[in-house]
Amino acid sequence: MLKGRVPQGLPLSPKNESAPRPAMFFSRPRDPAQRRLPLFGSAKAPPCVGGWLEREGVCMGTAIVLKWWSALPSRTAHDIAQADAAWALTMAEMRRIDELLSPHKATSELSRINREAGSHAVALSEEVCGLLAQALAFSAATDGAFDISYAAAGQHYDYRAGIAPDMVTLRRARESIGWRELHLDPVRGTLRFGRPGMRIDLGGFAKGHAVDCAAAALQRHGVQHAWLSAGGDSRVIGDRRGRPWSVAVRDPRVEGAAATAATAEPIAVLPLVDCAVSTSGDYERAFVKDGVRHHHLLDPATGSAAIGARSVTTIADASAHAGLATEAWSKALFVLGPQRGMPLLAHNAPGLDAVLVDAGGRLHYSRGLAQALRPAVALPESSSPLVSRPAAAVA
Repeated sequence: MLKGRVPQGLPLSPKNESAPRPAMFFSRPRDPAQRRLPLFGSAKAPPCVGGWLEREGVCMGTAIVLKWWSALPSRTAHDIAQADAAWALTMAEMRRIDELLSPHKATSELSRINREAGSHAVALSEEVCGLLAQALAFSAATDGAFDISYAAAGQHYDYRAGIAPDMVTLRRARESIGWRELHLDPVRGTLRFGRPGMRIDLGGFAKGHAVDCAAAALQRHGVQHAWLSAGGDSRVIGDRRGRPWSVAVRDPRVEGAAATAATAEPIAVLPLVDCAVSTSGDYERAFVKDGVRHHHLLDPATGSAAIGARSVTTIADASAHAGLATEAWSKALFVLGPQRGMPLLAHNAPGLDAVLVDAGGRLHYSRGLAQALRPAVALPESSSPLVSRPAAAVA
């Protein structure tokens, strides 16, 4: 991801619109035709009787950004307190999920599972039992590319300190990976590990789940127009009062002064309304050691960094678990790469779309996004779920 003065997830404002932009940013559509292409709905702007508010915080190891429309008719202390309640609800849900699923907190339910499930079936809360059931369903749908038991290998990496496991440690860890050995009993609400040394980590969709929960809380509070992001995972509530929000996808290898006039422009622009969107990339947590790039998106089959992509963005219509699904599929597609991953996405998750920059910098996108990305280009006459273009050819 490009690093610049515009924080990840922060909608651009006129004063910073010319600053270097990250791989995913939000702005007005560049092409006027795109204003007619809000893929997931549209709405006419109601009379302006309020204003946009914005708050930023940190939770789950990432930046939380909320930008929402609030009707503050009199801007009294009471009105402002009511508006700030939306931010409080957001952070309360984020912290609740962090306390539940953090692998770094000894008191979390996830940590208790990892301590005990190797020796006996562990009783689960209803929420965690449901999340584990969804994790196993994603594992089946992605041929194991999404596998929460990858944590047996993942625990040996320290991306801040630049530490990767040696080959002996990694080989032993791989023996403990395997989603089919996670014995979930949804009736009794228990989980037991079937192999020695197993561990799980729900980081593959935890932020997406948190964003789903926070978005639901905001809507119960009456928020109708908002963008909520937790790192690369976002939920769009409604539209931007008469026009869509937009996400631009960049090649994450094009950075700062290295960007030329040909590569400075985004390689894809997506107009969005009322949906979930997730981006996974090998630039988020990474280091290079002995000429090898290690990043946090591990291939469960090898225990090492996946090499099929540079960046994946997934999009789905808003639903109760849309953010969870888009995050899980963004991770799985990163591992699978376009040729294996896109057909699985089309077959097993027909409501999702994806844009993928592969390891060579080539852009791939699902057919559902073809009109938004290249409205003037006719698709080939085939049933393929995948359309590919050189990244520089898409603007």
